[in-house]
Amino acid sequence: MDVDKLKAILDALQGTDVSRLDWTDGTQRLTIRLGHPPAPTTSVHTMPMGAAGMAGQMGIPTPVSITPTPFASAPVAPPSPATPTPPAQQPAAADNTFTVNSPFVGTFYRSASPDNPPFVEVGSVVKKGEVLCIVEAMKLMNEIEAERPGRLVESLIQNGSPVEYGEALFRFEPA
Repeated sequence: MDVDKLKAILDALQGTDVSRLDWTDGTQRLTIRLGHPPAPTTSVHTMPMGAAGMAGQMGIPTPVSITPTPFASAPVAPPSPATPTPPAQQPAAADNTFTVNSPFVGTFYRSASPDNPPFVEVGSVVKKGEVLCIVEAMKLMNEIEAERPGRLVESLIQNGSPVEYGEALFRFEPA
């Protein structure tokens, strides 16, 4: 390619919004990139349902509409503290009781199946290692065991309810 032609092409492109030029002539190939390439942008367009269907039938790419919606079946929990409480049993009040807390985010179940009785009832005396409940997390059923003996004073969570990490499940008094 002639240097004068190349200079003429570059001069013609200056001041325009062209950022790239590809040119092929037989066996010669030229690619010119001017300035900085534009930053990638993302845009979301909405169009009526009928228009979207027509565009797809005509071979025109159909824009996507994204509308965030809240998950309808799960209640919204208050924001968790910046430093989560460890799942170990902690004193719940000055009345010599302690709590058993959830070690996972998941769903709380009082029994192994809806047909079975609950693992523990209010007034039950439990031994260390005895199963208290199940917390389902990511389709895994995790048995929550007593870390020390005690008598169940209060069950704090309803069966089938979502629980957060560190949330108190039961209140016990020492046995």
